[in-house]
Amino acid sequence: MAPLVFVIGGTGAQGIPVIRGLVKDGAYAVRFLTRDATSARSKQLLAMGNVEAMEGTFADESDLRKGFRGAQYAFVNIDGFNSGEKTEMYWAIRSYELALEEGIKFFVYGNLDYVYKKSGFDPKFRTGHYDGKGRIGEWILQQNKTPEIAKRMGAAIFTTGPYIQMALGQRTPMSPVVEDGVVTWKVPLGGGAVAHVDLDDCEHYVRWLFDNQDRSNGLDLEVAIDLVDYHEMAKAFEKVTGHPAKYVDISLETYWTSGPFGGGLAKAGYNADVHDKASMTVRDNFTGFWNMWKHTHTGNRGVIKRDFKLLDEIHPNRIKSAEEWFIREERRSKEQGLPSLWERATNLKPVLKIAEDRRKGRL
Repeated sequence: MAPLVFVIGGTGAQGIPVIRGLVKDGAYAVRFLTRDATSARSKQLLAMGNVEAMEGTFADESDLRKGFRGAQYAFVNIDGFNSGEKTEMYWAIRSYELALEEGIKFFVYGNLDYVYKKSGFDPKFRTGHYDGKGRIGEWILQQNKTPEIAKRMGAAIFTTGPYIQMALGQRTPMSPVVEDGVVTWKVPLGGGAVAHVDLDDCEHYVRWLFDNQDRSNGLDLEVAIDLVDYHEMAKAFEKVTGHPAKYVDISLETYWTSGPFGGGLAKAGYNADVHDKASMTVRDNFTGFWNMWKHTHTGNRGVIKRDFKLLDEIHPNRIKSAEEWFIREERRSKEQGLPSLWERATNLKPVLKIAEDRRKGRL
């Protein structure tokens, strides 16, 4: 019988390819946590086979215990835009502790860069939805160094970044606009670069973590296709599609008057307590986010870096540039009769699950 993996975050943008990678050949079975087992995303996962849904919430110990019970492994990726930084940290810690209690043998945590620490605790880099995950990632690896714990449960960290799909997605930090027929990314990036991640590559990386536990135990696998320069991304889009594109650097002040999040006055976690001083605003959170990428540069320079040699070893066929991703997406569009890149840019659709969750407004 295939070992069972309990997945938190399975219906999210990252969770779907992760689960696909685990069950596609029958090597693993998956139980995923969802608020609605009849939702379109849940049905998509159930149709893969070797997959079962469990209704509940990550913010309930009884649901977590039930999900972990009988499973051998776990993949936990809590949605910080749902819970907010403070609540995410609590439930991520409890998820790890309860996994230990219930006898999970290997725990993979969906992570983001602890940019506040990586910057030397420079306040201009403070990004709540990154730092909340990053603190817990380091905490988990520290627990994993304790011999008594390590004998019971191994652990690995899977650190991602903004999905490259978000560059053509609706209401993301880098959503483009079309002006006079030109696809235009107006973002406060300066001469920086973004550690963009291809969602399909996540399928391969997480499967590798579970398949190679002797090597991945204690590892923080930090992934990206590349550190993507937006001037080069615009050139690549134009080259692949034949439609004009450009990147326009704007100030943070302009971004917070004309960007995709408006003034950014809401809390960065729609279930976060609006009266809690620990709850960052969207503006504060994404100001740190853009400062992070403004101070990250091609050539693996700056505050965020990646070990691309390791990634090439783990996934030799990974996407390695924005141009490669555009080429693949355009080919898929033609083969499957899907909208072209140009059509996607002129009619943006959601990539992230946040729109659905925000409408329902519950953990």
